[in-house]
Amino acid sequence: MTPETLSIIVLVVSFIVLLLLNVPVAFCMGIATLLGVIVAGDLPSFLIVAQKMATGIDSFALLAIPFFILSGLFMGRGGIARRLIDFANAIVGRFRGGLAFVNVLTCMLFGSISGSAAAAVSSVGGFMIPLMNKMGYHRDFNASISITAATTGLLIPPSNVMIVYSLATGGMVSIAAIFMAGVLPGILVGLALMLVAGIISARRKYGKGETFALAESFKRFLAAIPALLLIVIVLGGILAGIFTATEASAIAVVYSFILSVFVYREVKIKDLPAIVLQSAVTTAVVFLLIAASMAMSWFLALQNIPQNISAFLLGLTQSKILILLIINLILLAVGTFMDMTPAVLIFTPIFLPVVKTFGVDPLHFGIIMIMNLCIGLCTPPVGTVLFLGCGIGKTTVTKIMRHIIPFFAAMVVVLFLCTYAPSLSLILPKWLGLLK
Repeated sequence: MTPETLSIIVLVVSFIVLLLLNVPVAFCMGIATLLGVIVAGDLPSFLIVAQKMATGIDSFALLAIPFFILSGLFMGRGGIARRLIDFANAIVGRFRGGLAFVNVLTCMLFGSISGSAAAAVSSVGGFMIPLMNKMGYHRDFNASISITAATTGLLIPPSNVMIVYSLATGGMVSIAAIFMAGVLPGILVGLALMLVAGIISARRKYGKGETFALAESFKRFLAAIPALLLIVIVLGGILAGIFTATEASAIAVVYSFILSVFVYREVKIKDLPAIVLQSAVTTAVVFLLIAASMAMSWFLALQNIPQNISAFLLGLTQSKILILLIINLILLAVGTFMDMTPAVLIFTPIFLPVVKTFGVDPLHFGIIMIMNLCIGLCTPPVGTVLFLGCGIGKTTVTKIMRHIIPFFAAMVVVLFLCTYAPSLSLILPKWLGLLK
């Protein structure tokens, strides 16, 4: 057995063993990479792994992530979610199962502002789940819709994971282009969840929400305008070339700070240190994941793993349909045990060359990958949004699984629709002149 083969076996086995021992994913990747480099020999192991981790996060584009995290925290605590709920309630709350529609629509709106599924399920679910419980909706149904709807914010821009994907492609995909590519798929996922929620609500005879007069609806719209304007400012500024995505994230912090502290007045000055500290902790976790996964990606590339996997997949079939199906199934499996950020950084260099061979646009593939990993956030054993939603809904994963399966099915249907209809991802970037 060659040292190269042995080093890959050591890396894979140690990663899996550490993962099973419930070691944090970033440490699993870092330790596994270090052991692989040691076994490979002829390399200054500790020095080179540390160097690759440091250079992996040395990117101007990544500065957008801590800013978007901080702005998301301001939005979560600043009363923005509640005003979006009121606005969504005025639009769709009057229908049967209306509160389920309100939940999904608010998650789409809030996610498009904060770019965080965890923030969406915490802020929106924290308000909507108790309200739906009170109105006679089943507790596990309420948690299920909140969990799955929260992931739409990772497809509807701005989205931190899209920034990570742009980095993983080596700049092949611009942040502005991937932002716009996610809009239609994100809306389709939201509509599919609403359809499933509507069918279940009709069968279980869940009640209607309130019907608002035109004046009240307009009042709620006016109250939500300051929050909705953030979408226009961030995306409009990026698309118009006024500022970059990184600069837009800093503007989002300033705007959300003013909105939360001075306009809605729900964040006090004394709350700021705790908010900044929480954003720093979250940023540290994300950047440690990125650093460790970049080191692992470098070692895999050094051992020609992406090329070997590409050759293996191309040897299986020359059918574009089957290759995309296989990659989707692999990514769905990966999403069940790996967080989105390391998954994107590790598997983009592996699968992107394969799909490019079949003429798949890197922009289109990015949306496919993110949609797969969004489903993984809602599945055990590692689904962070799933466990967070269960905690907020005061239920368990075992109880919720029967209720969440129809929503999984809806997300998978939209995934395959977007996989085999690339125009759904590419039409907006093409129309805006963002395709290279």
